[in-house]
Amino acid sequence: MGRKRKPTNLVILEGNPGKQKIRNQISDPPAGIPSPPSHLDPYALEEWNRIADGLNTMGILCNIDQNTLAAYCTAYSRWRSAEEELAKLAQKGGAIAALVQKTVSGNWIQQPLIGIANKAAGDMVRYASEFGMTPSARARLAVDPGRGKGSKFDGLINAKGKK
Repeated sequence: MGRKRKPTNLVILEGNPGKQKIRNQISDPPAGIPSPPSHLDPYALEEWNRIADGLNTMGILCNIDQNTLAAYCTAYSRWRSAEEELAKLAQKGGAIAALVQKTVSGNWIQQPLIGIANKAAGDMVRYASEFGMTPSARARLAVDPGRGKGSKFDGLINAKGKK
């Protein structure tokens, strides 16, 4: 099966240390940020607004990526909602109440919200790596947003600035 091919824009950002031929699929920078789908809930929309501009500035986000980014944002929303509910359970019933729950038959099982949070977090990481938003993806791109000023990648992930 082999490795997935990197998008040409990512290859160019990363450099071409192996001097291999770069596919001739370089597209012009995207015309603008795709609009978020109407089905996104408030948490997903908040995440979309937080990252879309930076991805567009890097030349990674195009209109055809709208649904993939929406899937990432939806996974983020599920993860955040599940984690907030687990925090409420822990506050109300103690740490154990957020970890386990008693069934009708009296057995103790893992809190279902933990499974939801774990699955959503896994989905988030999978989608995020497609857009170069994980530490390993940034390492492949030689992007280090935390080091010094003047890097050519400064502010790309959060181009709108911090709130």
